Amino acid sequence: MTHHVTSMLETYPKDLGDIDRQKLAECIQACFQCAQSCTACADACLAEDMVADLRGCIRRNLDCADVCATTGAVLSRQTGDNLEVTRAVLEACRVACRTCGDECASHAEMHEHCRVCAEACRRCEQACADLLASLG
Repeated sequence: MTHHVTSMLETYPKDLGDIDRQKLAECIQACFQCAQSCTACADACLAEDMVADLRGCIRRNLDCADVCATTGAVLSRQTGDNLEVTRAVLEACRVACRTCGDECASHAEMHEHCRVCAEACRRCEQACADLLASLG
């Protein structure tokens, strides 16, 4: 998928300025992968016998999925300069991924889907941090 994201960024008709295209592509990919992982993890939690014990995890999964999908979409739009919003969205995504990743990690030994989701959250959190750092 990174190849597809990179290809789309390379076809953009205007100059993207100083933004690190590789970090941007990696972050877009990580956001959409995390959104999918969190959605699937929430659904898997709903299928568990102990679903009542997983309410907090489900909520964090769904919140993180929405924030990641929104972040991926905002990062995919490069028309005009909206750096203040980009930074705010990236920071919100980092927080959502951190809290969801922590929650899923606490269930990882019992639920494999939570382990997989926690990994996706950590990757996305790091990708957001890397892109934020490159924005200066």
